[in-house]
Amino acid sequence: MTLDDKQALTRQLLASGAPIADINCVRRHLSRVKGGRLAAAAPALVTSWIVSDIPGDDAAAVASGPGVPDPTSLADARAILARCRIDPPAAVARALLDPANETPKDLPAEFRILATARDALTVADATLLSADSQGEARELGAAHARIALDAAKAGGRYLFLSGGETVVTVANPSGQGGRNMEYLLGLALALDGAPGIWAIACDTDGIDGNTPAAGALIRPDSLARARALGLDPAAFLAANDSYTLFQALGDLVVTGPTFTNVNDFRAILIDGGS
Repeated sequence: MTLDDKQALTRQLLASGAPIADINCVRRHLSRVKGGRLAAAAPALVTSWIVSDIPGDDAAAVASGPGVPDPTSLADARAILARCRIDPPAAVARALLDPANETPKDLPAEFRILATARDALTVADATLLSADSQGEARELGAAHARIALDAAKAGGRYLFLSGGETVVTVANPSGQGGRNMEYLLGLALALDGAPGIWAIACDTDGIDGNTPAAGALIRPDSLARARALGLDPAAFLAANDSYTLFQALGDLVVTGPTFTNVNDFRAILIDGGS
């Protein structure tokens, strides 16, 4: 296989909306390092110290598990590609049929989780909705909007936090955006300009999707400001082009690479008195 083969496959998997667990299963079977192969090649016990960016903090999934046994199989990887209707490069298809590429299932390996998405969220005085949210980003945004609207009706001030790793099923490959900005746009549309609600969503590595931004912000007037510019927020969401909309609004969050990753950070602030 070439690097181009693996990059093409990864782009297809990301665009398909496949969850990270499925993507990691495939990647583990196309590497000489992942899926426990690094530990298998070592002449001694391997201990992995892990900063987790994976919902559920599965050590076999973080960085595709180079230092721990792999519970998945070549057959699992092939089934994922079939389910996602992905026709892989020929070299990838051959590799996934070769029994020599099966990953180690029994290794004298151990690991320690040093930091997780939950750690990044629980340091704040707030209500934690979930540290490992998954699913379609825009749908999660709409679900969180319903929670925020209920809280706003009750009155008072609230801060809701969530993390995890959502997905985006790409309908428009030329669109610019990432799961955090798509989440925010889904949230904004479901809030429909409700007063007193603000939100931020960013990837903790400083890069959201195929953009130079970590994420973005929304305010109660975000939709109104977009429409005043002649922009249709729903059309941008349908085109997987959330970055372009938030750029036009001046509401991007740009940090540059942070050189660490505990996945997504999302916060919704509700001021029921606004």
